Amino acid sequence: LGACGTFMGGVAMLASRAGHQVTGADQHTYPPMSTLLEKEGIKLYEGYSEEPMHDKPDLVIIGNALSRGNPAVEYVLNKRLNFTSGPRWLGENYLRGRKVIAVAGTHGKTSTSSMVAWILEFAGLNPGFLIGGVPTNFGVSAREGSGYFVVEADEYDTAFFDKRSKFVHYRPQIATLNNLEYDHADIFPNLAAIETQFHHLIRTIPGNGSIISNGADANLERVISRGCWSSLQRFSFDGKHDWQVELIKPDASVLRFSFREEPVGTLEWDQCGRHNAMNACTAVAASVAAGIPASTAIDALQSFSGVKRRLEVITQSGDISVYDDFAHHPTAIRLTLEGLRRKVGNARIVVALEPRSNTMRAGVHAHELGPALMAADHVWLKTGEGIDWDPNEALAPLEGRFKIVTRADDMLQQMKNSLQPGDHIVFMSNGGFEAAPRRMADFVESR
Repeated sequence: LGACGTFMGGVAMLASRAGHQVTGADQHTYPPMSTLLEKEGIKLYEGYSEEPMHDKPDLVIIGNALSRGNPAVEYVLNKRLNFTSGPRWLGENYLRGRKVIAVAGTHGKTSTSSMVAWILEFAGLNPGFLIGGVPTNFGVSAREGSGYFVVEADEYDTAFFDKRSKFVHYRPQIATLNNLEYDHADIFPNLAAIETQFHHLIRTIPGNGSIISNGADANLERVISRGCWSSLQRFSFDGKHDWQVELIKPDASVLRFSFREEPVGTLEWDQCGRHNAMNACTAVAASVAAGIPASTAIDALQSFSGVKRRLEVITQSGDISVYDDFAHHPTAIRLTLEGLRRKVGNARIVVALEPRSNTMRAGVHAHELGPALMAADHVWLKTGEGIDWDPNEALAPLEGRFKIVTRADDMLQQMKNSLQPGDHIVFMSNGGFEAAPRRMADFVESR
């Protein structure tokens, strides 16, 4: 239930490949996950009716998007069907006996997980993985593999009946802690509550395991001070930590890595931004902890081709580029746009943003939104029901370089009318955005 979410869809695919007969249901069955599941032979049901469970399945795996009152959930409970959560099923039935590398943090989990999986693949280790996005090097979000298993370790809650973070179920041998900020205001009352969940993750890592942590993040340092029983290495841009990454080019397209002040290699790649430099440093450090030479890890990242919906170029037609980005937090928005700005110089950056996550819609980060968008030349903000903060006030730092719309059709028409040669058009949303990125790309390609 909830099969078209990236995590639950991945669980469904892994269950199918383990030999189980799997069906799925979701409120909206949409690509790319619906396409991937159908290719696996998994039948999908639209909506949450009782029909898929009339044959009394042996097990119902319930995604965390479903809660009490959902008709499918109520049917499962009333009929006393066997049920569990996705993270628990994964941990108990799939990860047991595997060497697990868990990638945790507020930002960069999907990209870093994809990098680690690609490094292991490049090194010939045939890793399994479950990632909250689709790495373009693989074309799927999950596969079984052998030996090592890379899992995107989300701090969001497990299910309506298990309010622990997903990652406490994974029992990793190696864990990376990318960063830690306040997020998920719908389930965490404050930053301290999230820190406690990260502390619980650290408690599950064995003494002969490894933790790779962002040494420049004070919140993570506070978590580690509560107890650490595993081998600990820190990374940052600062040479005082175990791992250091340096920007040879300001846009982070060329990087140099050092371990305890000794250079270990230089990377030239197609990614950009300081955030991706840090992600790469984490991935190299985690791969070395898994026994891969740093030089091999760096060589692998030269052919890393990114992740779908992480500043993904969906068209370059003439001199206009259209991007699709899974932005859900002001820090991620700011780092992504700053990285693009360094890459494109003075070219015009146009942003269409849909604040769709529960935290963004609640206005928890509204005061950070304007500053996060400063690298853009113009911004369209699509609002809607559930936005109870003032968008004009939030974007006031942009000094008029924005428009507020309530309909995607109006936004697209205005954007089309304002197109200029050389534009870089970035759509930022953690939802479908009414197919706005693809619709703009089609328009640009047809000009």
